[in-house]
Amino acid sequence: MLRGKPVAISNRTSKNSAIITASYEAKAMGVKVGMRRLEALRIYPGIIFIEAEPSKYRYVYHRLLSIMNDYSPHVTMKSIDEGVIDFAQAPPLQGKPLQEIGLEIKQRLKTEIGCYMRCNIGIATNRFLAKTAAGLHKPDGLDVITSANLRQVLANLKLTDLTGIAAHNAARLNAVGIFTPLQFLDTSEATLRQVVFKSVCGTQWYQRLRGYEVDDYGSDIKSVGRQYVLESNKLTREQILQRLFHLSEQVGEKLRSKNRQARGVYVYAKTHAPLSRNGLERRGGYFWHRCAMLNLPFYTNQAIWQVARQLFMGAPADIREIGVTCYGICQVDDQQLSLFGDALAREQKITSAIDEINNRFGSRTIHALESLPTNNYVKAKIPFGSTRYL
Repeated sequence: MLRGKPVAISNRTSKNSAIITASYEAKAMGVKVGMRRLEALRIYPGIIFIEAEPSKYRYVYHRLLSIMNDYSPHVTMKSIDEGVIDFAQAPPLQGKPLQEIGLEIKQRLKTEIGCYMRCNIGIATNRFLAKTAAGLHKPDGLDVITSANLRQVLANLKLTDLTGIAAHNAARLNAVGIFTPLQFLDTSEATLRQVVFKSVCGTQWYQRLRGYEVDDYGSDIKSVGRQYVLESNKLTREQILQRLFHLSEQVGEKLRSKNRQARGVYVYAKTHAPLSRNGLERRGGYFWHRCAMLNLPFYTNQAIWQVARQLFMGAPADIREIGVTCYGICQVDDQQLSLFGDALAREQKITSAIDEINNRFGSRTIHALESLPTNNYVKAKIPFGSTRYL
């Protein structure tokens, strides 16, 4: 039984893998997301590590999305475990108060997904203040921010408690004498726009703090990539290339899932930290990268791999991390692609058939022989920061 215990989740069980999420009990011990396993063990030797199981997270994500969609057609998932229900264009069913809907969602999570499911819910006139409200009483709170209690809520927060105000923006605000959220709220729009942020961001913050919605927008896909930290520093060049092939396949799948194609391929490699003259490691190691822009668009795994492999020929030795990214993204144009000839048409039909099988029976049910040895290493990642490919 893991309930109530300090638990950390990582994509792999290797000692240098990073923590992608942690229980509240682990966070209370000082364990943070992004921390390496060894570092977490030094902070709290009794922490329990579990390898991520993407299929379970995806299942819960889709169940959560289904529940939220029952209350409004305007639902935006901000991450795998966070979403926004917009009632501005869809009033609550049967005139239910939003607090009642919030409690109902909490109960449905417990009855329809799992009895130990907890959920933080915030209610406000825009998504920024709703997110702020959701963070007031974790791990299972329900709070409302209105014009009547806005100042009271902000009085109990720090600047860096506000989403979007990290160290850099906090320093900007501090430089003009703004040290608290209340001072931030009381600052004029002109000061925020012309002195603090020196852009339209100042106006957006002025409106955001007052409950106006300025964050309801989407962004187009500009690049599609995949990174991987090698599980060992003793891999041969051939083994590294196998893992690069695996990444190329995953990038191709992502592209096609959004009906996109690309014209550019970017690859990079990071080496282990080189030794300085006194024998100490320098932080970061060496970063190497190459890119190529092609005349014609592509989206098949083989096309991406051919360009990535050619670019990677000049990569250094002693590699610890690799990555592949496609850029120059555009919509797939069947008529344009048909001009490339019968050979390409056949390759695309085969790719389409493979995608259909993998979508039905599971990712990598069919894949290239070259990446077969990597199945136990290069595993699916949990996209906590984006749900674009879920």
